[in-house]
Amino acid sequence: MGCIVQKYGGTSVGSVERIQNVAQRVARTVAAGNRVAVVVSAMGDTTDELMAMAKQITPYPSARELAMLLSTGEQVSIALLAMALQTLGCDAMAFTGSQAGVVTDGVPCNARIAAFNANRVKEALAAGNVAVVAGFQGAAACGEINTLGRGGSDTTAVALAAAIGADSCEIYTDVDGVYTIDPRVVPEARKLVEITYDEMLELASLGANVLHPRSVECAKEHGVIIHVRSSFHEEIGTLVKEDTAMEKGTVIRGIACDEGQVKFAVLGVPDKPGVAARIFSAIGQAGVNVDLIVQSIRREGENDILFTVAGEEYEKVHAVLEPLVQELGARRLQHQRGLAKISVVGAGMIDNTGVAAGMFQALANAGVNIEIISTSEIKISCLISDEGLIAAAQAIHAYFKLHEDVCYPE
Repeated sequence: MGCIVQKYGGTSVGSVERIQNVAQRVARTVAAGNRVAVVVSAMGDTTDELMAMAKQITPYPSARELAMLLSTGEQVSIALLAMALQTLGCDAMAFTGSQAGVVTDGVPCNARIAAFNANRVKEALAAGNVAVVAGFQGAAACGEINTLGRGGSDTTAVALAAAIGADSCEIYTDVDGVYTIDPRVVPEARKLVEITYDEMLELASLGANVLHPRSVECAKEHGVIIHVRSSFHEEIGTLVKEDTAMEKGTVIRGIACDEGQVKFAVLGVPDKPGVAARIFSAIGQAGVNVDLIVQSIRREGENDILFTVAGEEYEKVHAVLEPLVQELGARRLQHQRGLAKISVVGAGMIDNTGVAAGMFQALANAGVNIEIISTSEIKISCLISDEGLIAAAQAIHAYFKLHEDVCYPE
């Protein structure tokens, strides 16, 4: 008898009919002789709707009450799915995050899982129940309800799989698996058979929305193999694991696109120790993640510091930097909207030269100008204009022939 964790996203449980379809799928897995724990997200756009209601009350809801509100979405899903399973003859028990044993670090709306005490889930499985667990939520050691941030249900599922020693963790979504690029951007995109944790983590961090980065980090740490599959059919999806068979002739595994970037430039920063630390510490304390960073020497005794953040973080960053620029003696603060980041990722880049040149040539052929370049061992990112993103993505995908079928070594 195997032990399987299945996770279903908001689209998969977006209506009563879809919840019943999920229940039938889970029941088939149980009938095949498996013990099954299911992690579910809130139905459809419930989280967005709850957030919108909060914003009608106040533009700045307190984090504690917001976590309390948003956590209710998953409780609806788990109760309905448990009922649907029971009508099919499957014993099932629903658990909130705290009931399942998810202990968080105490940050109300963007918590991390500090521990997973899954004894109640194990007991339910041992008694022959399907354990239906609320994703996206948990509780601090003091009992305060916390949420895990967008995509947090993926992390719940992987952490649960690690906690109960599951044989596999199946992430069911509205896509067939992990593709070389979002098929909505490049229709010729090809589904990958498998991908490494490191490659998937880079793609997820760079804007690919198939898996949350924290879930991939957790899977890598605990050796949990993730199977990304569609909730609407039975076809095999994409395996995310430590080692994969290198595709013959393939250097780039995938392309990630991230729209709505804002570039900030702090111009004429005094060239002395501690200035950059002051700038980025202040931004970090505001709860903002900085992405691409470039420092250039402008003239003797001065530097320009450029960096990017997500578009929705503009107000926070501007409010932090405007007084700080004057305090530091910098010349001025500039920003530029309407930018996007496009990145290529592949473990094969470590042993192959010419990838950067190929990417830049593809962008040049498409008439796309590059604002900022950032690299690591297995990725290259370029900041470009939003309006050039589609052309850039199609040009890079075609240049590296990612649409072509490849062979996996036996």
